[in-house]
This record gives sequence, structure tokens and C-alpha cells, in this order.
Amino acid sequence: MADLEIKSAQVKVPNADLLISAYLAQPVGVGPFPGIIVFQEIFGVNEHIQAVTEKIAKMGYVAIAPALYQRTAPDFYVGYSEEELTLGRHYKEQTTVSELKSDTQATLDYLKNLPSVKTTAMGCIGFCFGGHVAYLAATLPEIKTTASCYGAGIVNWTPGGGEPSLSVTPKITGTIALLFGTEDPLIPNEQTDQIEAELQKHSIRHRVIRYPGATHGFLCDRRSSYNPEAAVDAWTQIQQLFDETLQSL
Repeated sequence: MADLEIKSAQVKVPNADLLISAYLAQPVGVGPFPGIIVFQEIFGVNEHIQAVTEKIAKMGYVAIAPALYQRTAPDFYVGYSEEELTLGRHYKEQTTVSELKSDTQATLDYLKNLPSVKTTAMGCIGFCFGGHVAYLAATLPEIKTTASCYGAGIVNWTPGGGEPSLSVTPKITGTIALLFGTEDPLIPNEQTDQIEAELQKHSIRHRVIRYPGATHGFLCDRRSSYNPEAAVDAWTQIQQLFDETLQSL
């Protein structure tokens, strides 16, 4: 796995009158490099998400993690206690599909204005709630590849209400990989099967990767659910996905 020298910064992404706080990490050098949007867990753009953003930059990508709760909880950033989990879920419930997609588009536009970014090669990755957001973002034509990691609620919920997010599957135009733990209490295996069947039905280029014994949050080394063996393989799969789908664009 590549380990390029990187630089990082806290930045602001404009979206009309809203300024979205975001964490930007990119390889040192002129590039251009493909761009990757990193969608947070419900805990905000915390140390884990910043570390993930840096990890992706070290692979050879310009990575940016926008704050998904900017409207209701600016600069929201918590850990993993039960109280913090409850608070994160509270703000998640206040998001809407239209606002999330608008903020995603604004982040894409921000990336495209960076001289270090290859504007034809854009992707995204998300974890937990961010995995759900990534599934929605995959419907944007500029998103060529998506990694959705244990995104809960895709089958039976959508931010702000309405048809479950699974209904947008026909609008996915790029390649999508979905990573799940078979012991995830938030995503029953039956739901994973439903997602895979829907992707197959609409001939979406996809990979569904299941990790036996892994539970929710298995990629987060700050949580008790961290699964080192699954995490190593998952990151290998993610880099392979990005390299195969973006580096040649």
C-alpha cells in the first residue's frame, strides 16, 4: 500500500450561504490526483475520520471529509460513549437527502477547483451513516466509484423521510463496493442480500464484500468493534477499487 508524503488542513467549502467545515489531506506534489470525498460516521469529522482521510491521501488521492451536520451542529466532533452515540444519532435524524446531496456537490466543486485534482476522476467513501450517504452520493454523475462501509438503513430508511435509499439504485452510474460484517446488529444479513439483489437487478457494477464475524464499525480502531483482520483486507479492497476505477481516468 502506497505511503506518500502528505499535507493536511482544515478548510471551508462554500455552498451558497453555508460554509461547510472540512478536513483536507493531499499528497505533496503537483499531481493531478483523483479526488475522494470521505463521509463521516455519526460522530462527526473526528480523529478517526481525519486519520482515514490522511490514509487515503497517502494512497495517492486528494481526500476531503466535509462536516455532514454543519447546519445543525457546526464543528460537531465526539467520541464513542453511549451519550455521544445518542447525540450523533440525534443530529443524523435531522439531515435530509436534498441537503446531503447539495453539500456533496459543493464538495465536488471545491475539489475540482484545486489545481492538484484530476477533475475527471472523483469517488467517495463512507462509514456507518456516511456509508449510507455514500450510497446516495453514488447517484451523482461525477462520482465514478464508491466504497460504502457498513452503511445502515439503506433498505428501510432515507434521511429526511421518503422512499428508502435502496430505491435510488437504478441511478448509480459508476462502480460501487459495499463492505459489511456478518455480525452487524444494525444491518441484518437479509438486508445485505437485498442490496446485492437490487444492484444485480439494475446491472450496476458492484462488489458486495462480507466479513464473517465482523460487526458494526469494524474498520474503526478507536472502537471496541475494531476487527484488525477484516480491516486489513477491507483497506486492500478499497485501494484496489479506487486504483482500478480512478487512476486511468
